[in-house]
Amino acid sequence: MLNHTFCHIDGVGLKTEKKLWQAGITTWDKWRSPAPVKLSGSLRAEITKTLGSSLHALHSEPHFFSKRLSGSELWRIFPHYRNETVYLDIETTGLDDFAEITTIALYDGKKVFTYVNGENLDDFIEDIFNYKVIVSYNGKSFDIPFLERYFRTKLPHAQIDLRYVLAGLGFKGGLKGCEKQLGINRGDLDGVDGYFAVLLWREYQKSGNRKLLETLLAYNIDDTVNLERLAVEAYNKNVLNTPFGSELLLPLPQPPPLPFSADPACIDKIRGHSDRSW
Repeated sequence: MLNHTFCHIDGVGLKTEKKLWQAGITTWDKWRSPAPVKLSGSLRAEITKTLGSSLHALHSEPHFFSKRLSGSELWRIFPHYRNETVYLDIETTGLDDFAEITTIALYDGKKVFTYVNGENLDDFIEDIFNYKVIVSYNGKSFDIPFLERYFRTKLPHAQIDLRYVLAGLGFKGGLKGCEKQLGINRGDLDGVDGYFAVLLWREYQKSGNRKLLETLLAYNIDDTVNLERLAVEAYNKNVLNTPFGSELLLPLPQPPPLPFSADPACIDKIRGHSDRSW
């Protein structure tokens, strides 16, 4: 889809892009000036210039496109850089500046990686730089700033925050709400959320029961692995609204073998001792 895209060019919005497509300018290599669409001389020059830069950036610089596209249009870069993409989610002790990261899960479409506070959390920084694109849900507002502050580093990756991509399609209600609307079932972890994840960590810190930690990691991994399915669903629904439709559709991914599973007894115990209404 990326080489069909023109709305990353200054002065070209979705309406102008659609006019270009309708006039036969459906890919970058079909651009010509003067174009068969009424454009100012300055805009024609900008298109020619940016398309030259786009061709140069195509194979190795996803950030070139991510910083030029609106949040709801970032689905366009997804398939092109999929082999350099990682899905990310973090769990924390809270939302304030004094909160700590408890666990992190990464998934690169093939393998799941987990990081636990007090065990291997620092390995995350080395591993995350093996990728160029980070896919998250609300990561632009929460996960990424939290990680950058916690590790005192900058994550310069291109970002696809599915919160905005899915909202552009009408899917809202948080990650779990979007999953339910798209038919994703969490099984034993249904109803478990970020607050519950805090309780799991607190109880694990008190008791040392590894089943609590494994349940937390299973939840964290579900948050992460499901992002790939959501990214493909969002991409397919968006691409069907273009003239290129079914020829660019992606198959739904198969979930990987998961290294941890939730313990229903731990979940029931936490629910029974929590003063929160579930």
